[in-house]
Amino acid sequence: MTRTSINRPYMWLAQYYDQLFLSFRSPMDAARQRVLGRILPRVASACDLACGTGTTALALTREGIKMFAVDLSPAMCRLAREKAHRARLPLRVLCADMRKFRLPESVDLITCEYDALNHVQCRADLRMVAESVARALRPGGYFLFDVNNRSGFERYWSSIFWAEQPGVVVVMRNSHDCRHDRAWSDIEWFIREGNLWRRRRERVDEVCWSSDEIRRTLHEAGFDRLRAWDATPFFKDNPLIRPGCRTVYLARKASA
Repeated sequence: MTRTSINRPYMWLAQYYDQLFLSFRSPMDAARQRVLGRILPRVASACDLACGTGTTALALTREGIKMFAVDLSPAMCRLAREKAHRARLPLRVLCADMRKFRLPESVDLITCEYDALNHVQCRADLRMVAESVARALRPGGYFLFDVNNRSGFERYWSSIFWAEQPGVVVVMRNSHDCRHDRAWSDIEWFIREGNLWRRRRERVDEVCWSSDEIRRTLHEAGFDRLRAWDATPFFKDNPLIRPGCRTVYLARKASA
């Protein structure tokens, strides 16, 4: 017998996120090292925005950086705190909206990885994120992020992804509407509870932001420099990621 229920987004995705998206960790680590190679040694404090389960924040903490981690999902924040506690690392996790988060102090670097900015749903919200990031950075500080582009929506948001772990099966039905620059994934979980399998559902939405929209928004928020890298070389073992599908950006806040 299967029981069905619908939960808030990221409640169940948080629980299995690390296992399901393990293949993305090495490419994102490679992108961060390539883009921040000369900058990272000068970073004393940083924040990972939309931190998920804390993987990036903890990696930077191990580099000796004073780290903050911010995520809207209470489930993600709980897992990030648990991982930091097990690793005995001093990570401060804040449950907050990326559009209006505030840090206890200004930092040198903010990261926002794994296409988190695609989850911002409208231009006004994108502007709010940029303004909040600028407010949290010291003058001359850096903002590292990556996004899925329209060609990425067309290439890998049009398939069904299936995965199985002991006691859990997940099916992700991906779709996109390139006329409106939107994509979504309807996620169904089948989780074993004793002799029963419980069916749960979540939905994840993404919006495609053009390079012009990103550049204009960041410039208006006070960033004076923006560089971009095609992400394909970092995902060299992933046949779905092709030139133009995904971009990594590094923006610098103007100095005072």
